Amino acid sequence: MTRSESTRNRRQPAGNEARSDAGSSFIVLISCIATLGGFLFGFDSGVINGTVDGLRLAFESDTVGTGFNVASMLLGCAAGAFFAGRLADRFGRRALLIAAAVFFVVSAWGSGVANGSVEFVLYRVLGGMAVGAASVMAPAYIGEVTPARYRGRLITVQQIAIISGLFSSFVSNYLLAGTAGLSTAPLWFGFEAWRWMFWMEIVPAVLFFVGLLFIPESPRYLAVSGRTDRARAVLARLYGASQAASKLREIDASRAADRHRPRFSDLLDGRTGRVRKLVWVGVGLATFQQLVGINVVFYYGAVLWQSVGFSESDALLINVISGAVSIGACLVTVALIDRIGRKPLLWIGSIGMALTLGTMTAAFASAALDAGGALTMSDTLGTVALVAANLYVCIFNATWGPVMWVMLGEMFPNQIRGSALSVSGLAQWGSNFGITMTFPILLAAIGLAGAYSFYAAAAVVSAYFVIRYVHETRGLELEEMPG
Repeated sequence: MTRSESTRNRRQPAGNEARSDAGSSFIVLISCIATLGGFLFGFDSGVINGTVDGLRLAFESDTVGTGFNVASMLLGCAAGAFFAGRLADRFGRRALLIAAAVFFVVSAWGSGVANGSVEFVLYRVLGGMAVGAASVMAPAYIGEVTPARYRGRLITVQQIAIISGLFSSFVSNYLLAGTAGLSTAPLWFGFEAWRWMFWMEIVPAVLFFVGLLFIPESPRYLAVSGRTDRARAVLARLYGASQAASKLREIDASRAADRHRPRFSDLLDGRTGRVRKLVWVGVGLATFQQLVGINVVFYYGAVLWQSVGFSESDALLINVISGAVSIGACLVTVALIDRIGRKPLLWIGSIGMALTLGTMTAAFASAALDAGGALTMSDTLGTVALVAANLYVCIFNATWGPVMWVMLGEMFPNQIRGSALSVSGLAQWGSNFGITMTFPILLAAIGLAGAYSFYAAAAVVSAYFVIRYVHETRGLELEEMPG
């Protein structure tokens, strides 16, 4: 029996099991409310997919300008993720999620009414700040209110919410463009369809804001902040009064050597003065999740498939299919993550993505150019590329998509969680911005095959990184996390 199994058994005696199960429905409920942030994360990220043509025409932008309009949100994501962890250590996880909900509403409205690139970018950056904050705070919140035995499954629901948001934005884009005829054609009240694509986000954003008003603050944040009575009350609602006292003692014991308020300097090893190895592992996980090129498919999927001969309508429909496949892949992760662990899913995913990306690279390399310089593919090659792309998305969303967020939400000790999430979130969204911004340039310079060969190489390197540096966290309570 491992140490973590022994600890679980010791902490869950039969007498407490019934009360723990009774509180689990409340834990699931508040976790689902928190995952609405993930839904908006996905919707806000995916909605841009169907608006690229509209932005290009409305703002008369060139390739670089269009790339920046698409990627501008990611600057806000990087800032939002970086500051969210530190601000959450000061004001609380719930407070940051409420602020993010407000930003989602304002950004969705403003992106649709924008009449110029500067105005559009400002609203998208604001929305990006909301996405960045929600991306790190939602899994952190879920991790801090959930027992170890099913923590992985509930944090994985965050990825299902992200993909559901992407899927919903793809469906919304497809239906709106279909109703108008084109994404650039006028729809209701004379506004173009692409503007309505942004406005659709307002509805879930308002629901997220209202739901957050009814969830409690994270008990671990309250305990670390010195609000012991409130922490005990929340823990009693989550686990029952008898377990609340023991859990509070465990949280307190985990901070025995370091009782000051969390700060960035906690990320340094007290003996060597260097950044803790665990922080670098978090940065590595966050970066590799983007270097494999997943958001190129999310943000530029319609453009990609049009470049190999599909119509705009067919390209948007392919995105809908990819979104549905992704949700199914996440359900597989829910079933496996607390059984086989996080690390096996990561390295298996790396290998699978390397193979599918390599197949896409070979298919694109074998395609021809027509008289106008556009890429054309035979029916066979097009089918191979389409199947490989959907397998790639499926593998990503069964492994690196949810598991990276699970790891970041649980791998850091209580004292450094906020600061470490800030740094990891900055790395994740900074990498996302770099990959997204450079894709149109790579597409024009070296083609799809050249771009995808880079993503395939990154997937290979990520497998080595996981095997060499990542340690399993399955079954460990947050107070047991080393670092």
